[in-house]
Amino acid sequence: MIKVKLREKPIKGDRMSLYLDFYPAIPHPETGELTRREFLGMYIYEKPKNPVEKEHNKGTRLIAEQIRQKRDNALNKPEIYTAMEREQIKALERGEKSFLEYYTKLARKRSGSNHDNWKSSYAYLERFTNGKLKFSEVTESFCNDYREYLLKAKSHRNSEPLSQNSALGYFNKFKAALKQAYKEGMFSFNVNERIDGIKPAETRRQFLTLDELNSLVKTECESPLLKRAALFSALTGLRHSDIMNLKWSQVEHIKGQGYYLHFSQQKTKGVESHPMSDQAYSLLGEPRQPHQQVFDGLVYSAYLNKKLKSWVLNAGIKKDITFHCFRHTYATLQLSLGTDIYTVSKMLGHRELKTTQVYAKIIDQTKRKAADIIKLEL
Repeated sequence: MIKVKLREKPIKGDRMSLYLDFYPAIPHPETGELTRREFLGMYIYEKPKNPVEKEHNKGTRLIAEQIRQKRDNALNKPEIYTAMEREQIKALERGEKSFLEYYTKLARKRSGSNHDNWKSSYAYLERFTNGKLKFSEVTESFCNDYREYLLKAKSHRNSEPLSQNSALGYFNKFKAALKQAYKEGMFSFNVNERIDGIKPAETRRQFLTLDELNSLVKTECESPLLKRAALFSALTGLRHSDIMNLKWSQVEHIKGQGYYLHFSQQKTKGVESHPMSDQAYSLLGEPRQPHQQVFDGLVYSAYLNKKLKSWVLNAGIKKDITFHCFRHTYATLQLSLGTDIYTVSKMLGHRELKTTQVYAKIIDQTKRKAADIIKLEL
């Protein structure tokens, strides 16, 4: 016979956390280790000051007692429940768990810039929910309300309205968490399939012309490492994250074919075999040990961004250029110089051709501008 008692533990804010006390200890449902306690993720006010707090205590204690009774029955009288009833009990217990804690665990599994994006997305969800969200509260209606909140929210960085594409990125992380939770059995149905996403806003992708790129080649940069990495991106189309993580073991020369890069994309996790020109290879510097990074010391920082801006300005270029623009430059130059869009899509590591088609639109605009350059005195 296992005794199951409902107990209280003081926590901050003059509140009491409710938990179940088992004697003797029982195996933890996830780890299998023996435990005496199971915290319910519920609290009551230690000294309720008004009718609202009193009503909260009353309702919370009632729910907690129901959970205690069901746990007692499941441990000591399992035969009184049918298989369906036992599953319903488990569903109720899952519903009481914190979705925010689950979201944090998913974020921890990410790395690099993806981890930072998950952390940022969590910050907006935490603000919207005031730091409290149970699985049972993640309904279709809640998801739609959260989507609308993101579309009207202000940025945590500068209090400016959050851009639609930023809202899209954060909501996609939320939807990914919903999808994963359903896979792991935390939801009885796929909430993610029932909600609409946020549509991306069209953005102008900045890029450099071949003349501008050559101007940068001839202009000194305060960070030679940054200059080599940026030009390498313009010659290969690689992202900053992939260049930063590139190791010498991923560089190969095949006789009669030339140089190749073999790496896994940081963003998409797709495995790439990427041919590169002799010029691109020359930007790598002297070969070192296989485990060493090619662009050792390259990081993404505000300091290097300033160096990049200064370099571009000194080259006489007035465009707002970021490191990612060198990847855009690679794509637009390849298309404008005759490379077919399917090949460019593969070189960029895009999963879908429609992702590459945005560059084709840029080329069409460039052609339109070129058509208007020649004017006769008719």
